[in-house]
Amino acid sequence: MRAFYKNNNGLSVTTNWTPNCWINIECPTEIEKKYLLEELQIPEAFYNDIEDIDERPRIEIENGWTLIIMRIPVKSNDVKLPFHTIPVGVVFKREVCITISFHKTEMLSDFVIYTQRKKIDIKDNFDLVLKLLLSSSVWFLKYLKQVNQKIKLAEDNLEKSIKNEELQALLQIEKCLVFFMTSLKGNDILLHRIKNIKSQKEHFDLELLEDVEIELRQAQETTNIYSDILTGTMDAYASVISNNMNTIMKQMTSISIILMIPTLIASLYGMNVPNDLENNRYGIWIVIAVSIMLSCFGVFLFKKKRWF
Repeated sequence: MRAFYKNNNGLSVTTNWTPNCWINIECPTEIEKKYLLEELQIPEAFYNDIEDIDERPRIEIENGWTLIIMRIPVKSNDVKLPFHTIPVGVVFKREVCITISFHKTEMLSDFVIYTQRKKIDIKDNFDLVLKLLLSSSVWFLKYLKQVNQKIKLAEDNLEKSIKNEELQALLQIEKCLVFFMTSLKGNDILLHRIKNIKSQKEHFDLELLEDVEIELRQAQETTNIYSDILTGTMDAYASVISNNMNTIMKQMTSISIILMIPTLIASLYGMNVPNDLENNRYGIWIVIAVSIMLSCFGVFLFKKKRWF
């Protein structure tokens, strides 16, 4: 999907390209790939780098074209990985500026609506990059709130019954947090590299730079906090499972020992040797009484040691 946006008290859609407008391409088709490589003549290496789902945030310059790759969060329909991150590339050269994403995202469409609502103008290409970084940090925080809700839901389910499904849900959330943490660190390094571009230092909006740094730091700290909480929760439930297993093993061992007492007495009484009870009409009852007494003593002893 290809869309053109121009500055008009916020980004507004236009049907054709005009100088200094923003071209946004999501999930490019072969026709749009041909448009990028042949008409706009962006380097093919840039296009291939953005297509790589594991591409790290970075900045690169080639033949007058500048490529800036950032990672943004997305929600997926995959139950095993509800949230992950994808690369978004910003490619620009003088009056041409393009963003390319190979996945449908909520962030980019929301960014356009936000600029229209707040009547925000985009000054230049680097200003667009900084505003997109700011928007991505806000979306990281938004998805982190949903991750926190999933953690609480998994904890509630674990309190009712400890099953593999609930533990796997926590593992899936932990995987999401790892993706978030890695992407945020990459975006933070990218921001510092952009700040150190000598030719652009005088043109940066210092207030915007500060906002981006604050939001990025907040998203990183929140991710770290949730990751620590999740790690502590999983360790706690691992200890609970281990304790429950130990308790069950003690109970089973106690029951086995108690059942062995009458078995041992009956075995001794049943041996083919004289024992002065073979001719006693109450012999069997004496054996049963002794077995019950010793078994009761065993139960009392184990309860005293809290094995039951």
